Amino acid sequence: MIIKQVNIYTMTSELPRPFAFSQQWITRRSATLVEVVTQDGQSGWGEALCAGLLEPELSASVLKHIITPLVIGRSVFESEVIWHELYNHTRDYGRKGVVIAAISALDIALWDLKGKITQRPVFELLGGGFRKQVQAYATGFFRIELGTDTASLVEEARRHRDAGFASMKIKLGFGVANDIKVMTDIRDAVGDDVELMIDANHAYTVSEAAQLADGLKAYGLRWFEEPVNPDDKEGYRLLKQKTLIPLAGGEAEFTLFGFRDLLAGRCIDIAQPDVAMAGGLTAMTHITALALANGIQVNPHVWGTAIGQYASLHAIAAMPLVNPTLAASGPIFEYDTSSHPFRSNLVTAAITQSEGWVTVPTGDGLGFTIDRDFLREYARPY
Repeated sequence: MIIKQVNIYTMTSELPRPFAFSQQWITRRSATLVEVVTQDGQSGWGEALCAGLLEPELSASVLKHIITPLVIGRSVFESEVIWHELYNHTRDYGRKGVVIAAISALDIALWDLKGKITQRPVFELLGGGFRKQVQAYATGFFRIELGTDTASLVEEARRHRDAGFASMKIKLGFGVANDIKVMTDIRDAVGDDVELMIDANHAYTVSEAAQLADGLKAYGLRWFEEPVNPDDKEGYRLLKQKTLIPLAGGEAEFTLFGFRDLLAGRCIDIAQPDVAMAGGLTAMTHITALALANGIQVNPHVWGTAIGQYASLHAIAAMPLVNPTLAASGPIFEYDTSSHPFRSNLVTAAITQSEGWVTVPTGDGLGFTIDRDFLREYARPY
């Protein structure tokens, strides 16, 4: 139960074909992984989200030089105490970004270890499972070239529908007129039975986002994700006055302290912390309780490796509903369909969907086994 060592790995894989979202081009996928090893040789795994946008060495450096010296010799069951000590220790220069991502990785690994030691799945340690299966939605629709041609996006939507997805999220943010054309062509292709969400990755001003929402008001969207700059909380509030489409956000926010004003100010209808970025599973419990008290449903953002996927499923399993009615729809799982070798090959059994649903893992800890051969070939010890 005592932490003996912390092994840190960085991973980078160049994409065979770059793709874009509204803010920039993605040319690679990367990850920062941590393995916490106890004195009796058991190990737990965690991830700091990089998403191909950050150098994985950034969080790795925090893990090595700041976090590791503070946790060696500690009990893995002190995860709550450790979380607060790490947050308070780094408060003056942390609070957000790569520092919290590094804390996330360590925290996820501790929960994985606690489950393995007690021979229980993590969702049971989080308080139990509200659900054994979670509906998945296909996320993708990144641009491989910029322009007005929607053929590749329409074809992708058809593939997801044929694969069993009843929900899918479309990446927008390439101009209001272009976005409306994309959504019109996709809706015409897949029909009204497929539920759609949109994600602008904070591409717009409030007025532009309002124009887009008005142009899509007949589409029955489940949510409009990151319509404006994540720092523009007042912009979110103003946009909520202009549209009935539920607003989602929070993938670029961190810890309960970062979510406090976002939730209390009723800026969003759906909170989207990422377990590998917002502070780990411990922070997810904090944020979920805060959101519940403010009448806002949590629906995690998921775009990391297999570790982030597994951890997110446990968080979703243990997540209460804000409005637990007989007809309530629960949180749904973001099923990344973009190219990412560390999602499919890092573990011996990747998360898969069947007819648009995924099963919550029930093995000890997070429920996966790292593929050590893959790790040796593609990971660099830091």
